[in-house]
Amino acid sequence: MPYNGGDSARFRSQGGHSMTTVTQIAVTLENKPGTLHRVCSALAQAQVNITAVFVPEVKGKGKVRLVVEDLNRARDALRAARIRFSEEEALLVSAEHRPGALAEVTEKLAEAKINIKYAYATTLPGHAQAAVILAVSNIEKALTTLGRS
Repeated sequence: MPYNGGDSARFRSQGGHSMTTVTQIAVTLENKPGTLHRVCSALAQAQVNITAVFVPEVKGKGKVRLVVEDLNRARDALRAARIRFSEEEALLVSAEHRPGALAEVTEKLAEAKINIKYAYATTLPGHAQAAVILAVSNIEKALTTLGRS
C-alpha cells in the first residue's frame, strides 16, 4: 500500500511485519447524504489518491480518517474546498495474510502496555500481505516493541 510519508523509512520486525508511520487526515462530518462525497470529490479533483479510509459513526457524526498518497496536495485541496481537517499520526503495518498475524502484533503491543485506540485493515484475495493501520498511545514505543531494525 502506498503511504504518504510520515517517516519514509520502512522497518522490519522479527515477526515478518514491515511498518512505518503515516499521517492520516481527519475530518468530522455530519452523518447525512453527500458529506463524504464532498471530501472525496475535493481530493479527486486535485488528483489525490486515497489509499485507506475509515469512517466510524458516533451520535450522528462520522470522523473520517484518510491515508493519501500525496499529503501536501490533499491539504491544499481540502483548504481550497474549505473543509476543516486535522492530522493524526498512526502506524501502518504490513502483516502476513495468515491466521494469527494480527494477534501477534496486538499481543506485543498489549504486553508493552501500549493502548490501541482504533485499528482498520484490509487485504485482497490472493495477496500475501494485509495492510493494518493502528492508532496507538505511543508510536515510538510501538515501533520499538514491534521490532524496529
